[in-house]
Amino acid sequence: MPREIDTRLPSKRLRIEIRGVVQGVGFRPFVYAAAKIFGLDGFVFNRSNGVVVEAEGEAESLNDFQAFLRANAPPLAHIASLNAEDLEPQHSSGFYITESEAETGTSTFVSPDISVCDDCRRELFDKKDRRFHYPFINCTNCGSRFTITKDLPYGYLKSYRMLRGYEDTRPSSRRFSYAIREGYDLRRIWKQR
Repeated sequence: MPREIDTRLPSKRLRIEIRGVVQGVGFRPFVYAAAKIFGLDGFVFNRSNGVVVEAEGEAESLNDFQAFLRANAPPLAHIASLNAEDLEPQHSSGFYITESEAETGTSTFVSPDISVCDDCRRELFDKKDRRFHYPFINCTNCGSRFTITKDLPYGYLKSYRMLRGYEDTRPSSRRFSYAIREGYDLRRIWKQR
């Protein structure tokens, strides 16, 4: 029986550490979408000092991915540094947003509070929208960040956000919440604060 020949290009894996204003501004969903565009496998998560990405795929796709991250970051994001190191390929499948990791003795920048964006303003005054006159309206492109942040890494569980159903489980949404997607019991967690 003839052996099948693997025609795929060799896989390469990178660990990319990104520092700057990269938490609370839609950066992880942005990385997720970019990884899908470039056909990469791996994961992204917040860490106390920034964002960490492990991405695996063809070398050219990884180079294009890094250039894309630098050139197209979300509106409120600012990349101060992007450093990559080679890792052994793990031949993983899929790309995921994973739980944040806290580290002692490190910190990152937190976005200042930003005025309501045009998209949220449209929703706020649209009688057909479920956010009609919702007083705490915000998304990854606007709203409070500095005022509501309790601890780093930034995330739903480490902020004073109480959006009660106004978050979204789709990484493509400007209201994506990892905590909501993973099914955390947010009411119980909130009561324990």
